[in-house]
Amino acid sequence: MGRYDFRPLRVHQTATRLLATERISSAPPWYDVIARIPPAQTLVRTQPLQHHEPVRKSKTKKPSKLFHPAQITFEEDRLRTEFFRDHPWELARPRIVLEDDGRDAERNDWSHIEQPGRPLNGESVVQRQLWLLQNVPNMTSAKAYDHARKEFYEIRLQEEVETRVAKEEALATGAYFGKSTLEIGMELEDKQYGNWKQWATEDILKDKQALAARYTGNASDVSPDDAEKEAGHEETPDSKPAQEQAPLGGALNTALNM
Repeated sequence: MGRYDFRPLRVHQTATRLLATERISSAPPWYDVIARIPPAQTLVRTQPLQHHEPVRKSKTKKPSKLFHPAQITFEEDRLRTEFFRDHPWELARPRIVLEDDGRDAERNDWSHIEQPGRPLNGESVVQRQLWLLQNVPNMTSAKAYDHARKEFYEIRLQEEVETRVAKEEALATGAYFGKSTLEIGMELEDKQYGNWKQWATEDILKDKQALAARYTGNASDVSPDDAEKEAGHEETPDSKPAQEQAPLGGALNTALNM
């Protein structure tokens, strides 16, 4: 094992010597064929080339999004995006989306921005701008946007003035509207500050008791008053709750009194 056998390569030479020494009487049938086509000299058999059938590409391409709905865009989408990007707080205003018969939009006349039975909102600006672009010659999108915004600001300012005057008249006649959103926010802020101060006092008291017990073995030497003073150490002496501060603020009053 491990040796190459070269006898198949020398079969023609061996047959020739046997004929010369008359060891065989006649040449084998393959003698002339081997003389014309001798065996290969390479001992390693190479892998024959494999022929594959060419893959035929289909001319019709299968759609990749066959069952996806087509994206529908309208001209108002770009105008609506521009307006609410400049006026994000208009999205916080409550809106009524209920319609009578589903064809309310067909009865609107956007030659003016105010519509009967429809509150003024951002959609009014969008539809007014679209009407100007479609009906006024030589009207650009920027000019239509500025024109519609100007009408919107004037009406919105008038509504705010009417609301403020109506509230003042109602207060003058004895009406009570409750706390405003600013007052409610101040109360919540004061409540959270009180909770934090209580937590800080208890936390400092625990730390002081642990420190006292480590050195003296008695944790009752620390009083809650000392912990409360340390918790409020970062407060200014003239600090007051948010509702009791003057309009200029406690810090500014302190600086003026010095």
